[in-house]
Amino acid sequence: MGIEVKVPALGESITEATLGQWLKKPGDPVAADEPVASLETDKVSVEVPSPVAGVFGEALVSEGDTVNVGAVIATIGDGAGASAAPSDPAPAAAQAEAPAEPAQPHDLSDAEASSLRLSPAVRRAVLEAGIDPSTIKGSGKDGRLTKDDVVAAAEAKKTGAPAQAATPPSPPASTTAATTSERREERVRMTRLRQTIATRLKDAQNTAALLTTFNDVDMSEVIAARARYKDLFEKKHGIRLGFMGFFVKAVALAARDVPAVNARIDGDEIVYHDYLDVSVAVSAPKGLVVPVIRSADRMSFAEIEQAIAGFGKKAKEGTLTAEDMKGGTFTISNGGVFGSLLSTPIINPPQSAVLGMHRIEERPVVKDGQIVARPMMYLALSYDHRLIDGREAVTFLVRIKEAIEDPTRLLIDL
Repeated sequence: MGIEVKVPALGESITEATLGQWLKKPGDPVAADEPVASLETDKVSVEVPSPVAGVFGEALVSEGDTVNVGAVIATIGDGAGASAAPSDPAPAAAQAEAPAEPAQPHDLSDAEASSLRLSPAVRRAVLEAGIDPSTIKGSGKDGRLTKDDVVAAAEAKKTGAPAQAATPPSPPASTTAATTSERREERVRMTRLRQTIATRLKDAQNTAALLTTFNDVDMSEVIAARARYKDLFEKKHGIRLGFMGFFVKAVALAARDVPAVNARIDGDEIVYHDYLDVSVAVSAPKGLVVPVIRSADRMSFAEIEQAIAGFGKKAKEGTLTAEDMKGGTFTISNGGVFGSLLSTPIINPPQSAVLGMHRIEERPVVKDGQIVARPMMYLALSYDHRLIDGREAVTFLVRIKEAIEDPTRLLIDL
């Protein structure tokens, strides 16, 4: 039967996952500890390694199936003879008459999929058919590949006929131009991460009394400080000085004056924290994730920036762990990196508040009776009104505004 491949431990309180993708096919050689499958949990993607070296045997579950921790999902067979070839080569004539070996499945990289703009369904069809997508002419909008194109190319490959793009039959001459445009729908199953995001956000709306208050901040002093010290900072610490360090420091300062923003409701009690664990929203390929900078109020600018850079890299590589995102007492979300001007972020339960940062743009403001252009940013604080009063929310935002507009306050604790 071979060696069993089991679902590994996925972290505290996580008992099941979804089989996201098989990374090996039956007959593929496998090295010890080489990933053979990717699992999707409520928070992160986890790779399942092979316990031994050998040949991938049988996949016992399908992509999209839910599996429990400890469940057997595949087998690994003995590697002996897996790649063995006949000891005596066939005569030349026999070789000439022998049918050509089937082409190996084309290993579609993320870069290729992105450049060809393949949808998940088309990408899966390409992998299953073992076809190079660059050799297929797309019949979809703007020349995109469709699943029908891949199916047609696979059939043509089997029969030896040249691959043709799957095109709809020609419409009657009387058909109007509007009806000749291709209209398609595609259903793609939500990942477990996306399902969890949807559930948690809706629960937050249903449970908390959400309210958002706004303010704007002049970024002139922070921009000047970064320009003045960025080279020295990077030379000493090996990391760039970003805006987030200033805002994390400002949040820590403001939370001392308004501790309710860093608290949570537990039943009929309020739990106050004497530490600040900041969840920083990071965009990952499969959705928004929120790794946690622990004890951020006790960290230096360099330590904060190093933590953020590390989380960003892990998010892109898909290597964030459940431990990276466990806990958190306050969240900062920076929609400005995507060009957002203003938003009303939703809290991340059981937290009670989230700060939304937005893009910086020059706007006319009045300074000392003069209209001048300043680099301004809108700030948004969404909070649970059951715990945080409007006065406290406004005070919190004002403290952040004061610290950002005069960064010296961050150094002398004002």
